[in-house]
Amino acid sequence: MSTWAAILGMGAITLALRASFIVLYGKLRLPALLRRALPFVPAAVLTAVWAPELALQKGVLQLSADNERLLAGLVAIVVAWRWRLTFVTIGAGLLALHVFHALK
Repeated sequence: MSTWAAILGMGAITLALRASFIVLYGKLRLPALLRRALPFVPAAVLTAVWAPELALQKGVLQLSADNERLLAGLVAIVVAWRWRLTFVTIGAGLLALHVFHALK
């Protein structure tokens, strides 16, 4: 299965589940623990998709300065944490990826 198919599939499932919970929220009493956990579902799914893309190269764990994807991902994480702006995060990550690739 391609990465994009997995991303789209997980996104669709997450969206459908969240929408169903919103519709049923008034009629269905969810446990407090589940209500507190639901906001973290999209972040968890997204992390499950991108973490292997950053840390693995050709199926092998690569946690070194030679892994430009991982370095660019770390730049994007820092930018996202600091500014919390989606397009700035994407731009910083892409720019960092190109800079690290050019330096290699």
